[in-house]
Amino acid sequence: MTEFESKCYGMTEQDIRDQYINSLTAKLSGLEMVVMSILSDCQEMQNFGIDTKEQIRKQMNVAKFILAEMMDARRNEEMVLVSSDGREIA
Repeated sequence: MTEFESKCYGMTEQDIRDQYINSLTAKLSGLEMVVMSILSDCQEMQNFGIDTKEQIRKQMNVAKFILAEMMDARRNEEMVLVSSDGREIA
């Protein structure tokens, strides 16, 4: 785990992919539901006091990471390469 991953997420980016993005919940309900669940958990953690502030911050970063992965995937799906004469390449 890199120092950035440790400070930002508390886990590796690969762990996020394995535990959240490739989870059963993601497969059955979609990544949007996974993000909503993380944010809901953050709301609940607020009731536990100041000691959870750092964990809430890290979980919110996990949610943002998942959203960024979703945006990248969508952008890659929409990308179509076109040659100079207008023909689709890929």
